[in-house]
Amino acid sequence: MRVDLHCHSTASDGEFPPAEVARRAKAAGLAAIALTDHDTTDGVEDAAREGATLGVRVVPGCEFSVKAPWGELHLLGLFLPPGHPRLAEFLTTTRAARRRRAEQMVRQLQHLGVDIELEDVVSEARDGAVGRPHVARVLVERGVSADMSDAFSRYLGRGKPGYVAKPLPALGQVTELVHGVGGIAVAAHLGDHGTESRIREFQRQGLDGVEVRHPSHSAATEQRLIKIAEHLGLAISGGSDWHGDTELGGAHAALGELDVPLQWLERLEERCRQAARAVAWQSREEDIP
Repeated sequence: MRVDLHCHSTASDGEFPPAEVARRAKAAGLAAIALTDHDTTDGVEDAAREGATLGVRVVPGCEFSVKAPWGELHLLGLFLPPGHPRLAEFLTTTRAARRRRAEQMVRQLQHLGVDIELEDVVSEARDGAVGRPHVARVLVERGVSADMSDAFSRYLGRGKPGYVAKPLPALGQVTELVHGVGGIAVAAHLGDHGTESRIREFQRQGLDGVEVRHPSHSAATEQRLIKIAEHLGLAISGGSDWHGDTELGGAHAALGELDVPLQWLERLEERCRQAARAVAWQSREEDIP
């Protein structure tokens, strides 16, 4: 029984609608997926509805971006309640910031003489959370870039002429939000940034787990992260980071391609239940005069 706890749909920068993601998960033989679109849970309901008819569980999730010592850390919130007012308010704000960032990137590219319009980028996003991949896809469609990798290496990567830094919240701010709505927080694809001292500091700021199995991780990196997680008492997770069939490579794998056992999801869920009980107990104590 395998699962995939990191994948994307057209609710953010994936290629396929949420319901189709569930169908692809069924075809891949997965028992469950976590839909972790960037800064939105809007696709969860459709994916879960389709998954229920197919026998594929859909864990509601979201991929947040937060400040890190090296710049940006991606954080997976799992077991989130879609539509929760506090979560929805935060995500609305972050998606608005994404739209402003896209506007700035388009202006910078236009100043370079690149034929690109904001409307094309927004249309590419199909009402989802706008990100750099949408800008990159427009550059490819216009023939400005040969492919997505070329678009990032020439225009959109950090330090390139079309790059605009993303406004990022603090890790503790997001973990507090995730815990406050009943979820848990997992650091995504840390790679070489995942030293024990850093992960220990992230744990002090509310981190619950580490994504150890990811397309960008070598076997040695995975084993090192597992040992650190075990030593610190953190949960482990894994996923393909699938965005679609045309964006595979070192950072993304095919949906279900990685061997992530169902037991990892079960342990994450148990950790979530334990956290919920702790919060309930703390609230009960605070209510006692």
